[in-house]
Amino acid sequence: MRLSMLTISLLLIVNLFACKSKQNDMVNKYSEIQEQLDSLMECYFNDSIPGAVMIVMKDDSVIYHRDFGFADMTTGDKVSLSSMFNICSISKQFSAVALMKLAEEGKLSLDDTVDKYFPNLKQPFFKKITLRHLLSHTSGIPDSRPRTPDEWAAYRAKHDSQFSSVDDFKLFCEEDESLRYLESLDSLNFEPGTAYEYMNPTFQMVLSIVEQATGVPFEQWMHDNIILPSGMTETVYFDKDREIPRMVHAYEKDAAGNWEESDYGEANFFGTKADGGIYTTPLDFLKWNKAVFGDKIISKESRVMAHTDKIATDIPYTSYGYGWFIEERPGKPRKIFHTGDNGGFRTVEAYFPEQNLFYLIFAAHPYWERDVTAEKVDDILIKAVHQ
Repeated sequence: MRLSMLTISLLLIVNLFACKSKQNDMVNKYSEIQEQLDSLMECYFNDSIPGAVMIVMKDDSVIYHRDFGFADMTTGDKVSLSSMFNICSISKQFSAVALMKLAEEGKLSLDDTVDKYFPNLKQPFFKKITLRHLLSHTSGIPDSRPRTPDEWAAYRAKHDSQFSSVDDFKLFCEEDESLRYLESLDSLNFEPGTAYEYMNPTFQMVLSIVEQATGVPFEQWMHDNIILPSGMTETVYFDKDREIPRMVHAYEKDAAGNWEESDYGEANFFGTKADGGIYTTPLDFLKWNKAVFGDKIISKESRVMAHTDKIATDIPYTSYGYGWFIEERPGKPRKIFHTGDNGGFRTVEAYFPEQNLFYLIFAAHPYWERDVTAEKVDDILIKAVHQ
């Protein structure tokens, strides 16, 4: 049946008004999100204290962005989208992706045991611990790095050290010495693969594994094979001798309530790379999330494997995959996320794959209820998306 010109015109007018109405609905919806997120974030952040940034992305559009406070309280530099934050343990997903990429290339197997890469670890239980266990926090290896003078004395009775005190060790050690305690480790906390215990040293082992599998220094290989292919152009690993432009400093309060810097040189175990050493901008991290979930770095099969639960954690309704947490809370959509703590830095990033909805909060002080805040953000965003 042929439509008359009048009918066609009426249909076009109806469609035009429908499109405008839909656009207006979206504007109103996101305006409400902005008001709610502003109110939530302003509970913890303002322009006169160490800073933070929050971004929300739906599909390919940024629907919320807010900067707060100082990147450097000495210089007075403010936080912006181009500020370089330490993302703390969110760095672990980069290390996990590295091992999965090398497995795809046949340069290692995730079923390799750690004694293959650390022949100096002589205890028989190292022959039971695989790379999969390292990536899922199920190795059973305890964090027995020395933290007290007595522990330092016991450590020094068994190991050489470049450091003269336990305080220097905690503040300045890197992977080589941070992992040295493993040489005299005599027991595990549990049989590998049978339980979950979040552990930083096991992810630190990834640095040496990558270097042995590739013959290339860790940072160079990560830059050329993981960071650049994801489209990230301003992402680097922390190094004590590296000047990082637009670098954010983290802060904590002293006993008198004054802000004191709390990153390298003040915070324990800040100098290691593979478990928490990445500095990046909020905008660069958006590229990372898009590259990962767009299967640009590793295959879809590897990504699904990384985001499939391997072990239940001590967080309600949450399991761990390889480098990511997976939350499956009743009545809420599936969430893939990670958090991070390093000195005064506190971070969280989360992605709802079914809604193609992502957000991050990078903060330079710890005085905000991150888990409570993240749960409230989840509720605000999911409610809006489902309206």
